[in-house]
Amino acid sequence: MILAKNEEEKIEKCLKSVAWADEIVVVDGFSADKTVEICKKHKAKVVQHRFEGDFGQERNIGIDNSSGDWILQLDADETVTDGLRAAITGILEREGEFAAYKFLRKNFFMGHFMRYGGWYHYSLHFLKKGFARYQGKVHHELIVDGKIGVLDAEIEHRPFDNFSQFIERHNRYTSLEAKEIVDLKRFADEKNVRYQIRIKTAKLFWKFYVKKKGYKEGIYGFIFSSLFAWVHFIKWVKVWELLYCHPAQRA
Repeated sequence: MILAKNEEEKIEKCLKSVAWADEIVVVDGFSADKTVEICKKHKAKVVQHRFEGDFGQERNIGIDNSSGDWILQLDADETVTDGLRAAITGILEREGEFAAYKFLRKNFFMGHFMRYGGWYHYSLHFLKKGFARYQGKVHHELIVDGKIGVLDAEIEHRPFDNFSQFIERHNRYTSLEAKEIVDLKRFADEKNVRYQIRIKTAKLFWKFYVKKKGYKEGIYGFIFSSLFAWVHFIKWVKVWELLYCHPAQRA
């Protein structure tokens, strides 16, 4: 199951990496490019749903429109490696005790594999239908009714090709995240908002660059750590704007 919107440049590689699957379902947010055309060329089932800012809902729509017993959830900028395919095939060939599995997500930053900096981690997106649902809008999580297994195999994730794409992507995501924080009224008191902006941003740079050893990635690690600390800063500035920066004050 693949989430997509206007992904004509990346989705074909994703589709080819799962051509071995019994079924491919794409939840498309009414793409204006050739995304749907490419998906149909690869015999994918396309379910169109206008995105409402809720990624958990989108993934659950994918679950509901999938007919298989096991579902692998992907984004259009991810590809399945031969190692993960082999691991999944092994699970499908035998009855096991697990209702879902997590696997490694191999992230690339500007084409560079980020082993350090906290961006090489496990992702919980392989599930048995009927035993797991997603919860949450932006920072959604998979709620599993049963045991979770671990696969030492990877998907590859290439979320952006240049800094303009990075800024555009995270400007959109931070707006959604800020709205979710305000709507849920979680950690949104003024004291905490100021802490997140002033202090936590610096702590995150230290975490990515020093504690998570981002410095081992050279200039990539420094830029990565700076940018993701900046993403946190922007998100909480947007929270501050929504809660405390009133029109009368801006006039």
